[in-house]
Order: sequence, then structure tokens, then C-alpha cells
Amino acid sequence: MPWYLYLALRQLFPSGRKFPFFTAISVLSVALGVTLLVLVLGVMGGFGQEVRRMIVDTQGEVQVRSGSYIEEPKAALAAVEKVEGVEAVTPFAEGVAILLFDHRPAYPAIQGVDLNRVEKVVPLRKYVRAGSLDDLDDDSVILSSQLARGLNAGVGSMVEVYTPLIYEKLNRGEVLLPRQLRVVGILEVGHQQLDSSLVLCTLRLMQDLYGLGSSVHGINVRLREGADSDEVASRINSTLSPELRLRARSWQEINQDFLWVLQLEKNMMLFIMLFVVLVAAFLTMSLLLVLVLKKTREIGLLRALGAGPRQIALCFCLQGMGVGAVGTLLGLAMGFTALHFRNDFVRLITQFTGSEEVLTRFYQFSQLPAHTEGRDIVIIVISSLVLSTLAGVVPALLAARMKPVEALRSE
Repeated sequence: MPWYLYLALRQLFPSGRKFPFFTAISVLSVALGVTLLVLVLGVMGGFGQEVRRMIVDTQGEVQVRSGSYIEEPKAALAAVEKVEGVEAVTPFAEGVAILLFDHRPAYPAIQGVDLNRVEKVVPLRKYVRAGSLDDLDDDSVILSSQLARGLNAGVGSMVEVYTPLIYEKLNRGEVLLPRQLRVVGILEVGHQQLDSSLVLCTLRLMQDLYGLGSSVHGINVRLREGADSDEVASRINSTLSPELRLRARSWQEINQDFLWVLQLEKNMMLFIMLFVVLVAAFLTMSLLLVLVLKKTREIGLLRALGAGPRQIALCFCLQGMGVGAVGTLLGLAMGFTALHFRNDFVRLITQFTGSEEVLTRFYQFSQLPAHTEGRDIVIIVISSLVLSTLAGVVPALLAARMKPVEALRSE
């Protein structure tokens, strides 16, 4: 072992004391910074993972659309089903409507689904909080939770639905009355936009409301386990006949702007939280500077015995690296422990404040999600070690520039 590494370890962990105050403060400051980074990135990653799961659950992993309508949905469904990597497909039709209940209007999106196929692609049943998906027929609808709350409607309520087809008929001198539909379920996905403005109905009813005939607006696709959505989308595009004028896009491509914003938020949180580790590095640097001033005579003695400036500098740089390594390991342990008990902390806070119902209503969760990627851990470890090592550079340069005679004369 080189003497400067041995000396660095002895100064961090001198004999007679297992863990000196200087080392404890430096290590704890780095550990707290790393803990905060693990917590923030883990929770941000958890929210991102939940949002991605909701997107896939509500629209599938690949979506096939046309510029207007898919006029031959059976042919398109058969062609997509044959593509390698495709597990299941389901058609859908969508639009906007005016919903009226007890003189309260709403303007939600309305989507028609094929009840024979939809569960193979989109697990709607697990999101139905009241009523039943089995009761959905051509004379009924399922409302999203916040939409139902805004209308003060519930299971069993009768709502009126107005669509653009009514106004088209009026322009041609025909009269088409609004449809009276029964609410048979309340849907809650956990996504603010979907839960506030979505109506589900059967595909036949949607085709009737919009005058689509047998046409649909798109096809949702569920992939086999392990299949890459971008690759399968490309495969579907190369398989479909150009005459159909269809295009398949993966869920990442469809939601790329939203996913970019999610990643930007996470990166900004990482950037902000790194300042906590930077503050810990400055604290380590300050304590190392004090150590250099206390060890002035010892440094002079080492220089007189033949130690070079580079070796003296390495001694203090290695101390900063040692503090960073121990602090990072401790911080990772504390961070993952805090993530493991995160829901207990949330439950404790909501019990004291009585805000559990508010948390569920506005943020759509009662269990705090968490997801940590390997890339995040690598960034945290490298950042902590680099900043801690750099914290030892200034004291190292100060120690290396000391002249042996002046250092030995110092008292």
C-alpha cells in the first residue's frame, strides 16, 4: 500500500477512535445528499412508470389509424393479427359529445369499444369502480369518475347524448333526437384527463351516434411479452397494404411530447438535488482545509523527508474520495430503506393531517409509486464520488504548495 493512501486512511480513521467527528460529519453530509437523490429520483421514476402503465393500459402498445376512417376494419384486424409479436387487437371509434344530466351539461370525449375484443388489449374491467362492465350494452354508457362527480350522476342515472350527427341532420332538414342512455358503471383510470372527460360505450352504439356504418377510427394492439413496440409498429406498416392507407405508431411515438416532459421534469429534479451533494462537498472541503492547517508541521516534515507535492496532494484527494465512497454507500442504503417504507411515511402524515381522501382525489394514488432505474443509480454514484473527490482538490493544492522550511517553522 502506498504511504500516502495509508496516511489518508489513518487521518480519516485515526487509532484510538473508531469514527472521529470530522469523518462523521463529512460522511453524513454526503450520505444525506445521496439519500435525497435516491428518494426524489425513485418517486419521480415511480410516477413516470405509473403514467406509462396507464397509457399502455388505455390505448395498447401500438395504435393503428387512418387519415379518416378505417372502412374495412375486418380486413385490417386480420392483417394486423398476423404480424409477428402481436398478441391481440381491438377496434375503436371515438369522438366528442354533449352530455346532459339534470340540466348539467358536459363535453366529454366518447369512445366505443368492441366488448368481444377489448379486454384482451385494454384491461377496462379492473378500472371500473362502480357498476359492471358486463352490464354495458347498446343502450348504456360508463362514465369516468370525475365526469360523473361533476354531473352528480351515478349508476342507474339516465343521461342525454348529443353528437355532431344531430346537427348534420338538422342542416338537411331532418330531425334526430338525442339518445337517452343509462349509466351502468363508473370508470377511474388514475389519469386526470381521462378521469375528467371520458365516456365509454359499445362500438355499435358509437357507430350509430356518429353515422359511421361499419367503419372505425383505429385499432389498439397488445403485444406479446418482450416484444419491442417500435419494431412491431414498423413491421405492421410494412405488412399492411398501401390501399388501406393505415399507419401504425407505438405508444412512445404517440406520446413522445408528454414523455419528453416527464423526462425533463425528472432531469430537472436531478439537477436541483445535485446541489445538495454539492453543498456536502463544500462542507467536506472546508473540513479538509481545517485539517491541512492543523497538519501544517506534519506536512512540512513529510516534504523534508522527500515526499513530493503530488504525493501530498494525493493524500488529501484520497481523503475526499474516501468520504465520498463511504457516504455514497451509506446514502444508498438509507435511500433504499426510505423508499421501502415510503408508504408508511405517507400513511403516517395523512393520518396526522386527515388528508388521505384529498390525496387520493387530487393525485389519484393512496400508495406512493417508486421505480429506480440503473441509470439513475450510476449517475448518483458517479456524481457523489466526483464531487467528493473534487472537494479534496483545493486542500490538496494548498498542502502541496507548502514549502518544507515554512511548514516546519509554523506553530
